[in-house]
Amino acid sequence: MPAVLNAANEIAVYAFLEGRIDFGGIPAAIDATLGRHDQVASPALEDIRTADRWARQTTIDFIARRSV
Repeated sequence: MPAVLNAANEIAVYAFLEGRIDFGGIPAAIDATLGRHDQVASPALEDIRTADRWARQTTIDFIARRSV
């Protein structure tokens, strides 16, 4: 979960700084991404890397749908 939270936050803040979402869109994007994530009890390093990539893409997709 921490990797997903961090990745979603980075993407959402970047979108805010670019003017693609408003400030309230940051927690909305993070919440949407966290809500779709399946937790792994004892993740290996590759699980964490996979979760990071997944969260970044999921957040990008959420923002794209919201911006349309």
